[in-house]
Amino acid sequence: MANETKVKVVTADPSALGLFGLAMITLVASSQKLGLTSSVSLVIPWAIFLGATAQLLASINDFKHNNTFGATAFGGYAFFWYAVGFTWLIQNGVFGPELAASADTTQLGFAYLGYLIFTLFMTIGAMETHKVLFVIFVLIDCLFIGLTLTSFGVMEHLTHQFAGYSELLLSIVSFYGSAAAVLNTHFEREFLPVGKPFGIFKK
Repeated sequence: MANETKVKVVTADPSALGLFGLAMITLVASSQKLGLTSSVSLVIPWAIFLGATAQLLASINDFKHNNTFGATAFGGYAFFWYAVGFTWLIQNGVFGPELAASADTTQLGFAYLGYLIFTLFMTIGAMETHKVLFVIFVLIDCLFIGLTLTSFGVMEHLTHQFAGYSELLLSIVSFYGSAAAVLNTHFEREFLPVGKPFGIFKK
């Protein structure tokens, strides 16, 4: 029988990059929702490259870590931002005025509702990661509640503002989470605390 050699390939934790991408796009996008900036024309590149591509790279590398939770989370939100970027391109007439004119934003409400359902069960999973990540998922829940209600025409101004502030807070906490992932690994100690898992579902 031939000798078998097993080679372990070590890959770095991709969560820092994924959280940085999330932090950047939510910072830029929230500025538009809160009226600090106007139009989404210059939000689109950040949606595609930071919100989508950075998180997709994190997802692919989390699959290599056999991390189903992280891979699914980063991958799911990466494709969300790709879809949002293309939605904004359609609304801005990039694919023709006919497509832009026939857009029904209520369809976005159903998409946001689907992502709210996704985020709710991912929030349960986040309880057994660390508390910073749990807060991030709670804020994503708030963001999708606001986006869903806005798209369905429910108290549009109030829910739009709720979505904007939730997104801004999400950006701030995601920056912290990204910094903790980088610096805690780099210094090989808990430089920035992230909080222990709740320990409800896993011992």
